[in-house]
Amino acid sequence: MVAAPLALAAPATAAPQTKQAGEYTVTALKFTVQAGGRSCVVDADLYRPAGVDAAHTAPAVLATNGFGGSKSDGSTDAIGKAFAARGYVGLVYSGLGFGKSGCLVSLDDPRVDGAAASGLVDFLAGTRAADDGTKADYVTKDGRGDPRVGMIGGSYGGAIQLATAAVDHRVDALVPMITWNDLAYSLDPNNAADRSVPGAFKWQWTNGFYLIGEGQPLLEPSLDPSRINKLTCLHFVTDACETISTLNSGRYPSDKAGPMLDYARSVSPVSYLKQVKAPTLLVQGQSDSLFNLNEAQATYGTLKAQGTTTKMIWQSWGHSGGLTDPASGELNLAQGNLETSYVGKRILAWFDRYLQHKKDVDTGPAFAYYRDWITDPGQTYATAQSVPALSRKLYLSGDGKLVDNRSKVARGSREYRNWLIPTSHSESSLAGLIGLPDPAPRDTAGTYLGWTSEPLTRTTDVVGSPKATLKVVSPRTERVQNSDDAADKLVLFAKLYDIAPDGSKTLVHRLVAPVRVPDVTRSFTVSLPGIVHRYEKGHRLQFVIAASDDAYGGNKGIKPVTVTSAPEDTGVLELPVVGQ
Repeated sequence: MVAAPLALAAPATAAPQTKQAGEYTVTALKFTVQAGGRSCVVDADLYRPAGVDAAHTAPAVLATNGFGGSKSDGSTDAIGKAFAARGYVGLVYSGLGFGKSGCLVSLDDPRVDGAAASGLVDFLAGTRAADDGTKADYVTKDGRGDPRVGMIGGSYGGAIQLATAAVDHRVDALVPMITWNDLAYSLDPNNAADRSVPGAFKWQWTNGFYLIGEGQPLLEPSLDPSRINKLTCLHFVTDACETISTLNSGRYPSDKAGPMLDYARSVSPVSYLKQVKAPTLLVQGQSDSLFNLNEAQATYGTLKAQGTTTKMIWQSWGHSGGLTDPASGELNLAQGNLETSYVGKRILAWFDRYLQHKKDVDTGPAFAYYRDWITDPGQTYATAQSVPALSRKLYLSGDGKLVDNRSKVARGSREYRNWLIPTSHSESSLAGLIGLPDPAPRDTAGTYLGWTSEPLTRTTDVVGSPKATLKVVSPRTERVQNSDDAADKLVLFAKLYDIAPDGSKTLVHRLVAPVRVPDVTRSFTVSLPGIVHRYEKGHRLQFVIAASDDAYGGNKGIKPVTVTSAPEDTGVLELPVVGQ
């Protein structure tokens, strides 16, 4: 479909289109920026609280959309409204390549997206005007050209904050929500401790986003040439398309795997966090198979180690659902329940401290996490000074039991083998997008191995990332694993189930740990996705390794796997258990 071209900027002599909205005004603005070697226009809305002027200034909040959204989607414009109603100047914009903003989609690259956002900070500083001549001389400043500005947003609108703060130290406070640390891990995860080899391609999530990105000129009709790359890579930067093409090929030849990982990491916080100095409140979702809790924990650890002020909250909801009734205490930005939700109150306190400079404000504990087994809305969050450490060991016995003492391990070997099609299911990221129910998780007999504990004698709360140390035998893999294609290495999927007394099974938050085993002749360590889960008394814990998962790429060819156990040499599962 070809649409008539849209106006990208109002004439310089035109007055801003302004409408009254309660206690603030909303003005549509355009900003021409230089980003990634292109000149393009950013589409934004300026929210100005009533009574704010050059003599009565206010701090600003800058925000942009999640992937595929725009300044006008429900959660993005809700940020502008929510903070303007609370006295902040809001500047909400459509990210590069989305909505009516120009340029290509470059995955929150600090050199491109970060640079563009920095141009908007110039506007808030009063050192540049919008394309129609509008200036902002009413944002509180810490110095000449240094506006007091914070950022908030989720997912794609979360990583952009870190990218912006890395290239512009005028940003004073960040609240990145449900976002990534390393796209190489997010899209092609390898939960083995040795991540020098690629992981298992998360094909559903990645291709879903790829189609959304490539379809932007149709979803938001425009003939803006800055939005077009080339026929084979319409709307993304070329490196992004080449990365996705490599992933979809199912091959990781030695001359390709490195560059693929290099690009994904180069646009990820993992590569530039050392440049981030702004106080950062990380909010990550427990129900999230796209960007799991490990991503936030990695960012948190890096920021804390380098001395950047940071705190972290694990809320219930993420990309995989989990949003509960706001009455339960969970933040819902679209509903603006900042004062009545735990996370909302923490965000307001963060901005009070670092944007309003209220030094006596308590910004809360270093770490907080939502507990879905608590029914009192005022008690759903627990707090700690750090993420709990691994504290309990369980051993993989040869008879399929998960035992609490190495001496109880029975000698034995068991085998599974993969099929040429996936035989396990954890989550379909596409089901919700097309309005279909997501089938319950399942594993097909003969294609997985499980180790199950005895019924628990008391409730057991697991908070953090479990770890497993494993050794497998796979002669077919051993013969080919040193080829020049990393796809020849063994792939498996580790996960934790909760088995109720009636035998029903729950895959905790539908999370799995994909692993491309670096070398099947050696033991390897698996860091499972972080969880917050209560195993009730009488329930059993089950650890499973499966041959496949239909949300991910898998093994190349049939690779039977044997796991052998003996008291002196067996697999170990470690859990971060609290309240022991």
